[in-house]
Amino acid sequence: MGRFAPSPSGPLHFGSLIAATASYLCAKSAKGKWLLRIEDVDKFRIKENSIYSIIHTLEAYGYEWDDDILYQSQRNEAYEAALQSLKELAYPCSCTRKFLLKKAPIGSYGYIYPGYCRQQISNPDSPQFAIRLKTNNSLVLFKDSLQDTIQQRIESEVGDFIIKRSDKMFSYQLAVVVDDEYQGITEVVRGSDLLDNTPRQLYLQQCLAYRQPDYLHFPTAVSDNGKKLSKQNHAPEVGEKEKRKTILATLNFLGQEAPSIDNFAHLNDIWQWAIKHWNRDKIPKRMTLPENYPNTL
Repeated sequence: MGRFAPSPSGPLHFGSLIAATASYLCAKSAKGKWLLRIEDVDKFRIKENSIYSIIHTLEAYGYEWDDDILYQSQRNEAYEAALQSLKELAYPCSCTRKFLLKKAPIGSYGYIYPGYCRQQISNPDSPQFAIRLKTNNSLVLFKDSLQDTIQQRIESEVGDFIIKRSDKMFSYQLAVVVDDEYQGITEVVRGSDLLDNTPRQLYLQQCLAYRQPDYLHFPTAVSDNGKKLSKQNHAPEVGEKEKRKTILATLNFLGQEAPSIDNFAHLNDIWQWAIKHWNRDKIPKRMTLPENYPNTL
């Protein structure tokens, strides 16, 4: 069981389609199911009409999901239930981001939360506080299908992390773990920009007694100047005029060596070929987009 879980912070770009294609083919080539989840738990990041745009684009490009779309914005009761299950390990924290950027040590993944509020709230009069999860310094280790063995000591490299924000919205880390369990996801296929999040998600799975899915983190597509292709970096929206050409481009960036466009009369012909010939062992370690992207697709 696989899934694609875009956030509606803007329309889909070429990097989004790479993620959709990789997860889709990993599931479909194994005769499994592929689900669509809209990660709209953070209402402040939602851009107007993005949800409609994402669904419309996926339909136009021929992706077929096997169940109803799951919306995180409708899942607060499930997240709250998980939070209650974690109450022995959770505690309130009134530390602001500004305070931590000044006081907390910096590690490879940003500031390391030093546990200021573990025993007592640093500012008990604060009307707002987040909920953090206590961690420990045991080694979290897993074997990624593409990136090999990944390991992290969460307490010393990240620190206790937030599972419910001070604005009362649930964190990405908690929501994604609860939803993967609920949907029965057996393999998470996503970009390597999310690789550093995985140990925290594995730790949450352990704390909640959830199953651990397999993971495959493919290299994030970057431009020739090294910038990640993302909504934050103003990656252009994928259009619908060259659908066959664009899907073939995602396959080639994933190392699949698809035949030329002349071999495919219809978009569905490409998907049939891709499902039959998908080989995850061919996914490259790095993907770089040409300088004049998207004109070269």
